[in-house]
Amino acid sequence: MAHHEFETPVTEAQVRALKVNDTVTLNGTLYGIRDATQIHMFDRGRKTRFDLSGHAVIHTAPNVKKVPKSAAHPTGYAPVCIGTTTSDRMERFTRPLMQQNGVRIIIGKGGLREGSLAAFGELGGAYLAIIGGTAALETTWIEAIEDVDLDDLNPESLWKFRIRGFGPLLVAMDSHGESLYTRIRRTAQERRADALASLGVK
Repeated sequence: MAHHEFETPVTEAQVRALKVNDTVTLNGTLYGIRDATQIHMFDRGRKTRFDLSGHAVIHTAPNVKKVPKSAAHPTGYAPVCIGTTTSDRMERFTRPLMQQNGVRIIIGKGGLREGSLAAFGELGGAYLAIIGGTAALETTWIEAIEDVDLDDLNPESLWKFRIRGFGPLLVAMDSHGESLYTRIRRTAQERRADALASLGVK
């Protein structure tokens, strides 16, 4: 296990150095994205003016409030609570996010499936996990909402956050075919089999 401090955007080599159970802290830019954002981008052909190449995205639909534009709030939005949503619903978007937009890191909770794991291996990516219930802490890692695109989808807009010390986050899926979720599932199945055997259940 190792800890990595990254300034975004990151390179393929940096991401391929990550292994399951490593931790990562991010600085720089983080993009917030969710179901509707990706449905519009990949099913309906909408384009974003943001260059996501080498960047990290987080599965979120943040709670924000409208405020006067200022140096601290350049878009007129202030973060109230920016928590992470479950990733599984967005499984089918992992590959296009990487192939078409150059995304390297996906942050979410609950994990992704085999298709995403294959995309991470082929294209050079990783999934960083956040546990549920940490939205208040995550919000403290966001310095500002720097920009927003596709804002007619609010709150499922494409958000550009300026972050500092975002983490440490756990590498739960890497580019080497390893998944923490697969490991846990395998261990649970083995323990279940052992428990049943000890009870004489076949």
